Amino acid sequence: MTRTEEFEELRHLLFSIAYRLLGSVSEAEDAVQETWLRYETSSTQPKSTKAFLSATVTRISIDVLRSARFQREEYVGPWFPEPLLTDPAQDPARSAELADSVSMAALLLLERLSPLERAVFVLREVFGFGFPEVAATVGRSQAACRQLAVRARRHMEAGRPRFEADRRKRDELAAQFFDALREGNFDGLHKVLAADVSLVGDGGGKAPQLAKTVVGANNVSQLLASVFPALTRVDVTLERHEVNGQPGAIFRTRDGKVLSTWTLDVLDGQIQTIRSVTNPDKLRHLGQVADVWAVDREVRQARRSGD
Repeated sequence: MTRTEEFEELRHLLFSIAYRLLGSVSEAEDAVQETWLRYETSSTQPKSTKAFLSATVTRISIDVLRSARFQREEYVGPWFPEPLLTDPAQDPARSAELADSVSMAALLLLERLSPLERAVFVLREVFGFGFPEVAATVGRSQAACRQLAVRARRHMEAGRPRFEADRRKRDELAAQFFDALREGNFDGLHKVLAADVSLVGDGGGKAPQLAKTVVGANNVSQLLASVFPALTRVDVTLERHEVNGQPGAIFRTRDGKVLSTWTLDVLDGQIQTIRSVTNPDKLRHLGQVADVWAVDREVRQARRSGD
């Protein structure tokens, strides 16, 4: 097997590691590409290609993460990961577990960890690497890595997101929500929302939001029931899609450009959180991005004319 073939066989794993560390599709792809360049130009053949490549992409991601932390501190409004439509991690036996680990809620928890804690947790707890491999990757002793793992696990367990275990029920509830949304049906929306549901948006200061964080079934239902009919009148369409392993949707303009993505956290037969991403910088990997400000003006006009 050639080096190219070996690398391509592991590309999915490398991207999955990098995305969980960075929360960014574009940065993860760059990390994977840099990993290939280092592997291609290496004068020696590693004993374990998987170990070498996994260590390399992790170290690159840690360096990026350390530099990105300052940028995120300066971020305008709530910061969410870049939406991921398909996680390439291929392990059918652990598909549900892997989907939960890539959810926006889980990635936001990972943001609270130090870069080393995050790397140790992802390698050990998500992908099952042994402590010898983890230690060699992050340049710490096994004992130190075990301590890092304990701290990271404690933080993650304290706020670990819970999701509807029955994926069929989860998808049925999401279908009810999106049907009610299309219809502007207040009662239908209210029925599937938790009493303390929150609607949160990430525009990064580069896109208008429906509103600041909205909390409560009444408030969220009223907002959505009033806004979505206006979106429909300007030919915005809703395309259901799994986003970050959870029920979600992509919103597109009349010419097919990406306007935003939504993800739903579902638990106990109700929607607990709705997260929207409208920052155009975070949507470019999904296709051509719409002029969200122009759409916002159209929607405002449609709402005025509909009153």
